[in-house]
Amino acid sequence: MNLQYVGLKDINGPLVALEGVSGVAYDEIAKIRLDDGTERIGRVVELEGDRAILQVFEGTNGISLKNTKTIFSGKPLEIPLASEMLGRVFNGAGKPVDGLGAVFPEKMGDVNGQSLNPVARQYPRNYIHTGISSIDALMTLIRGQKLPIFSGSGLSHNKLAVQIAKQARITGDDDASQSRTAGDFAIVFAAMGVQNDVANYFRRSFEETGAIERVCMFLNLSSDPIIERLLTPLCALTAAEYLAFEKNMHILVIMTDMTSYAEALREFSSSKGEIPGRKGYPGYLYSNLAALYERAGVVEGSTGSVTQIPILTMPNDDITHPIPDLTAYITEGQIVFDRDLDQKGIYPGLSVLLSLSRLMKDGIGEGYTRDDHAAVSNQLFAAYAKVQDARSLASVIGEEELSDNDKAYMRFGVLFEEHFLHQGFDENRSIDETLDLGWDLLCALPKSELDRIDEKLLDEKYDPERAARFTGGSVEVKTDIANEL
Repeated sequence: MNLQYVGLKDINGPLVALEGVSGVAYDEIAKIRLDDGTERIGRVVELEGDRAILQVFEGTNGISLKNTKTIFSGKPLEIPLASEMLGRVFNGAGKPVDGLGAVFPEKMGDVNGQSLNPVARQYPRNYIHTGISSIDALMTLIRGQKLPIFSGSGLSHNKLAVQIAKQARITGDDDASQSRTAGDFAIVFAAMGVQNDVANYFRRSFEETGAIERVCMFLNLSSDPIIERLLTPLCALTAAEYLAFEKNMHILVIMTDMTSYAEALREFSSSKGEIPGRKGYPGYLYSNLAALYERAGVVEGSTGSVTQIPILTMPNDDITHPIPDLTAYITEGQIVFDRDLDQKGIYPGLSVLLSLSRLMKDGIGEGYTRDDHAAVSNQLFAAYAKVQDARSLASVIGEEELSDNDKAYMRFGVLFEEHFLHQGFDENRSIDETLDLGWDLLCALPKSELDRIDEKLLDEKYDPERAARFTGGSVEVKTDIANEL
């Protein structure tokens, strides 16, 4: 029989303190019953002797020090798990908010997850198609990878998240329309601290495209308690692990915005009176983020996988800020937004030179994407790097003083941004279309400049006329195309 503790010792923000408790464990869940009979949920976050500190998910407003009754459950926070979670919308604590009733659970899952033996992990190999050329060709997303998106305030990361969610499919599923109802691939979408209009945008976008059928959404609004914000990624990853490792599905987890999560963690740490670390964030921010990000991967004994795309907004576009800095240490690459490209109207405005996928080298090529993928990717990277050099030189001496090669790179840069990086929100390019487009653009450069491609492959693919459709019938027609943009 569970003991009932009457009264509280202290209330501080979202935290309450009890004294004289025994047999209580860290992360244990308790029911907190108020004077009016309503109940709230609390979680043990600190133990010191017979003193226990609980965080109250619904907040501490209206809680009395004298008459409040606390009953410990003897177990951690669990959420109901079932295949029918797909197509449903939940709040940050895993409770349905779509008006369709409760989920009939096939099992209850601990939101803290289970530790995986590193030896049981398999190396990620196969790629996930997003339909976005810049990602598929240059920073390929591999099944089982964690690949964050670094954005900034006001940029189109929410739009990109929706496009990835509605277009993503696994290798071998060549029909994008069928992939939306494919039984072996699904999306778990977690939004933290978003405004009501943004949350409605996510729901409406998935419903209008039909993608909602394969999406499980967890929405935490900015008006919701910050404690619930800390639970949102835990609930989302618990659902993802269940679908992946018990239902053998391939799950793509999109989490936005991890900056809101870290801010909630900082506020929670401050309310506990902990000594702050860098920029006021708790010293355990790294281990806390790692505990979330490391819940991705491919595990022996299961044909499923969990792939993560955490999205975070960099305060003041500072990539050295603790949140993106620590995230980059933990994850296998990053996709970075470029504000200058976004202001030019290029969508998605991704910074090619700052972005990379560390696992793409083993998940592309023959048998995965196409045998010329690596060569095209390397050459596009090298060419675009020389574009930046040419632009820097032109800003000093003027474009008219540039060499012919530098002018060719200036033209290539504009064509690359306008036709390769930029694509419509509803434009879903296959990997063949993306790589063919890359070849078309590379053919706008002199053959002698394509030094990252094997001679045999270059002789087979290189044809200056391939670039004619970008330059009005001739590669040399628009010598000042950079000025026309």
